[in-house]
Amino acid sequence: MSMWKKSFTLDSLNQTSVNTLVEHLGIVYTAFDDQSLTATMPVEPRTHQPLGMLHGGASVVLAETLGSLAANMCVSEDYYCVGLDINANHIRAMRSGYVIGKAIPAHLGATTQVWQIDITDERGRMVCTSRLTIAVMKHKKAKQ
Repeated sequence: MSMWKKSFTLDSLNQTSVNTLVEHLGIVYTAFDDQSLTATMPVEPRTHQPLGMLHGGASVVLAETLGSLAANMCVSEDYYCVGLDINANHIRAMRSGYVIGKAIPAHLGATTQVWQIDITDERGRMVCTSRLTIAVMKHKKAKQ
Protein backbone atom coordinates (compact mmCIF):
# COMPACT_ATOMS: atom_id res chain seq x y z
CA MET A 1 0.00 0.00 0.00
CA SER A 2 1.30 3.43 -0.93
CA MET A 3 2.16 6.00 1.74
CA TRP A 4 1.52 8.93 -0.61
CA LYS A 5 -1.56 11.08 0.13
CA LYS A 6 -0.99 13.52 -2.72
CA SER A 7 -0.69 12.62 -6.36
CA PHE A 8 2.44 13.70 -8.20
CA THR A 9 4.77 12.92 -11.07
CA LEU A 10 8.54 13.22 -11.29
CA ASP A 11 8.01 16.27 -13.49
CA SER A 12 5.75 17.95 -10.92
CA LEU A 13 8.26 17.21 -8.15
CA ASN A 14 11.12 18.64 -10.21
CA GLN A 15 9.06 21.77 -10.92
CA THR A 16 9.09 22.51 -7.17
CA SER A 17 12.87 23.04 -7.43
CA VAL A 18 12.80 25.91 -9.93
CA ASN A 19 14.69 28.97 -8.61
CA THR A 20 15.70 27.25 -5.36
CA LEU A 21 18.89 25.87 -3.81
CA VAL A 22 17.72 22.46 -4.99
CA GLU A 23 17.89 23.53 -8.63
CA HIS A 24 21.19 25.38 -8.06
CA LEU A 25 22.84 22.19 -6.76
CA GLY A 26 21.50 20.14 -9.67
CA ILE A 27 19.31 17.85 -7.55
CA VAL A 28 16.83 15.94 -9.73
CA TYR A 29 14.07 13.60 -8.54
CA THR A 30 14.52 10.39 -10.52
CA ALA A 31 12.23 7.69 -9.07
CA PHE A 32 9.59 6.85 -6.53
CA ASP A 33 7.67 3.78 -5.50
CA ASP A 34 5.06 3.10 -2.81
CA GLN A 35 7.62 3.47 0.00
CA SER A 36 10.50 5.69 -1.19
CA LEU A 37 11.64 8.75 -3.13
CA THR A 38 14.98 8.94 -4.98
CA ALA A 39 17.02 11.83 -6.38
CA THR A 40 20.47 12.41 -7.83
CA MET A 41 22.98 15.22 -7.34
CA PRO A 42 26.15 15.86 -9.35
CA VAL A 43 29.53 15.86 -7.63
CA GLU A 44 31.28 18.78 -9.29
CA PRO A 45 32.69 22.20 -8.33
CA ARG A 46 29.31 23.63 -7.22
CA THR A 47 28.91 20.76 -4.70
CA HIS A 48 32.61 20.55 -3.70
CA GLN A 49 34.31 21.80 -0.59
CA PRO A 50 37.69 23.59 -1.00
CA LEU A 51 39.69 20.32 -1.15
CA GLY A 52 37.74 19.24 -4.25
CA MET A 53 35.57 16.63 -2.53
CA LEU A 54 31.81 16.47 -2.10
CA HIS A 55 30.83 18.98 0.58
CA GLY A 56 29.12 17.36 3.56
CA GLY A 57 26.64 20.22 3.57
CA ALA A 58 25.63 19.40 -0.01
CA SER A 59 24.90 15.82 1.10
CA VAL A 60 22.77 17.20 3.93
CA VAL A 61 20.90 19.44 1.47
CA LEU A 62 20.16 16.38 -0.66
CA ALA A 63 18.98 14.42 2.40
CA GLU A 64 16.75 17.19 3.74
CA THR A 65 15.37 17.92 0.29
CA LEU A 66 14.35 14.29 -0.23
CA GLY A 67 12.95 13.77 3.27
CA SER A 68 11.06 17.05 3.41
CA LEU A 69 9.42 16.70 0.02
CA ALA A 70 8.54 13.06 0.66
CA ALA A 71 7.07 14.01 4.05
CA ASN A 72 4.87 16.66 2.45
CA MET A 73 3.56 14.13 -0.06
CA CYS A 74 2.52 11.87 2.85
CA VAL A 75 0.08 14.31 4.43
CA SER A 76 -3.29 15.66 3.31
CA GLU A 77 -3.75 19.19 1.96
CA ASP A 78 -4.68 20.36 5.50
CA TYR A 79 -1.09 19.77 6.69
CA TYR A 80 2.47 20.65 5.82
CA CYS A 81 5.81 19.32 7.02
CA VAL A 82 9.00 21.08 8.13
CA GLY A 83 12.34 19.77 9.31
CA LEU A 84 13.05 19.65 13.05
CA ASP A 85 16.39 17.87 13.19
CA ILE A 86 18.83 16.25 10.81
CA ASN A 87 22.00 14.30 11.36
CA ALA A 88 24.41 12.89 8.82
CA ASN A 89 27.36 10.54 8.87
CA HIS A 90 29.76 11.13 5.99
CA ILE A 91 31.32 7.81 5.09
CA ARG A 92 33.03 8.01 1.70
CA ALA A 93 34.71 10.91 -0.12
CA MET A 94 33.79 11.65 -3.73
CA ARG A 95 35.37 13.98 -6.27
CA SER A 96 33.20 13.45 -9.36
CA GLY A 97 30.18 11.64 -10.73
CA TYR A 98 26.74 11.53 -9.14
CA VAL A 99 25.34 10.61 -5.77
CA ILE A 100 21.95 8.95 -5.42
CA GLY A 101 19.79 9.65 -2.37
CA LYS A 102 16.89 7.45 -1.34
CA ALA A 103 14.43 8.48 1.39
CA ILE A 104 12.47 5.81 3.25
CA PRO A 105 10.18 6.52 6.22
CA ALA A 106 11.07 5.07 9.60
CA HIS A 107 7.96 6.61 11.23
CA LEU A 108 4.90 8.37 9.78
CA GLY A 109 3.00 9.76 12.74
CA ALA A 110 0.28 12.36 13.18
CA THR A 111 2.64 15.02 14.56
CA THR A 112 6.11 13.79 13.61
CA GLN A 113 7.79 11.78 10.90
CA VAL A 114 11.27 10.26 10.83
CA TRP A 115 13.02 9.58 7.50
CA GLN A 116 16.14 7.57 6.73
CA ILE A 117 18.05 8.91 3.74
CA ASP A 118 20.95 6.89 2.37
CA ILE A 119 23.22 8.48 -0.20
CA THR A 120 25.32 6.21 -2.40
CA ASP A 121 27.71 6.57 -5.30
CA GLU A 122 26.97 5.26 -8.78
CA ARG A 123 28.38 1.86 -7.76
CA GLY A 124 26.02 1.58 -4.79
CA ARG A 125 28.66 2.31 -2.13
CA MET A 126 27.50 4.31 0.91
CA VAL A 127 28.62 7.95 0.83
CA CYS A 128 26.40 9.37 3.59
CA THR A 129 23.60 8.18 5.82
CA SER A 130 21.20 10.67 7.33
CA ARG A 131 18.17 10.74 9.62
CA LEU A 132 15.63 13.57 9.36
CA THR A 133 12.95 14.33 11.93
CA ILE A 134 9.94 16.23 10.59
CA ALA A 135 7.19 18.21 12.33
CA VAL A 136 3.70 17.75 10.85
CA MET A 137 1.83 21.07 11.09
CA LYS A 138 -1.80 21.95 10.39
CA HIS A 139 -2.39 24.92 8.10
CA LYS A 140 -4.00 27.77 10.02
CA LYS A 141 -7.32 28.94 8.65
CA ALA A 142 -7.40 32.51 7.44
CA LYS A 143 -9.37 34.89 9.66
CA GLN A 144 -12.44 36.25 7.98
